Amino acid sequence: MKYTELGKTGIKVSRICVGGMSFGKAAEDFHLWTLDQEKTTAMLAHALDLGVNFIDTANCYSHGTSELYIGHALKELQVARDQVVLASKVYFNEGKLKKEAVLREIDKTLQRLGTDCLDLYQIHRFDYDTPVEETMEALDSLVKSGKVRALGASAMYGYQFHNMQIAAEKNGWTQFSAMQNHYNLMYREDEREMIPICRQYGVSLIPYSPLAGGHLTHRGWTTESKRSQTDQTLRKKYDQAMENDLLIIDRVDEIAKKYNISMSQVALAWLWEKGVAAPIVGATSVPHFDDAVKAVDVSLSREDIVYLEEIYERHKIVGALPEE
Repeated sequence: MKYTELGKTGIKVSRICVGGMSFGKAAEDFHLWTLDQEKTTAMLAHALDLGVNFIDTANCYSHGTSELYIGHALKELQVARDQVVLASKVYFNEGKLKKEAVLREIDKTLQRLGTDCLDLYQIHRFDYDTPVEETMEALDSLVKSGKVRALGASAMYGYQFHNMQIAAEKNGWTQFSAMQNHYNLMYREDEREMIPICRQYGVSLIPYSPLAGGHLTHRGWTTESKRSQTDQTLRKKYDQAMENDLLIIDRVDEIAKKYNISMSQVALAWLWEKGVAAPIVGATSVPHFDDAVKAVDVSLSREDIVYLEEIYERHKIVGALPEE
């Protein structure tokens, strides 16, 4: 495994992050394809054996059971706290990013994970109903209290992220060190504004959906997998641009055959070539995770990058929430 620093925090993370949305109690109103406790523990044990030390989840994943399963697994595996980097998120909860909500939700997250400190706490979306100063001051208080080591944000518009960084800078509060944005070969809208802003502030990119929900791992659009057949969120994210994206998938397949590697390895290697720190891989099987880890040793040529990128067409914004 290879490692990198998360922003300017001094926190060392593996170049692959385990995505916690794959874990938790299956539910009709969330996801039906998640792993139960036994399989979650087995997946985390395998990831740790491979040198992966970075685990990301959220308070809303499987209604909190993702955090519970991860916490239970780490306890059962007797993993030393300083051997793993734990990240979670806040927003999809009562009060969104109001001060009282942030202070309440961090305690619930810590309890479910079975720890007294979170390495990275991220706002899951931008809250139009709460002043950014209120949110940033609340997040800063968590760092000062020792409950959180570093702060991050997730999918939003570039100007929103920039305004929050400015608010923190002006008031001497802790700034964001990571951006968990929606970014992959099939969705590159953040290259326009968000990614340049992150570079300006030395913020690490840890994108979610690096394999576009599995679309970049196989030819065609759907498979017989439970996720492909039941994940309505996946369809809302990608079906609107299927015509263009199928062409991109074909090119990923061509590059994979050129180097005799998997399509997922091509898609992940492209992200590292674009300066990503640690893509979040939400695998539900050991072979799929093994395949992703092998990608850290893949290098793509400049010609490969151009070939993969040149047919991309502008997409509708997916991830950042519009103002209601």
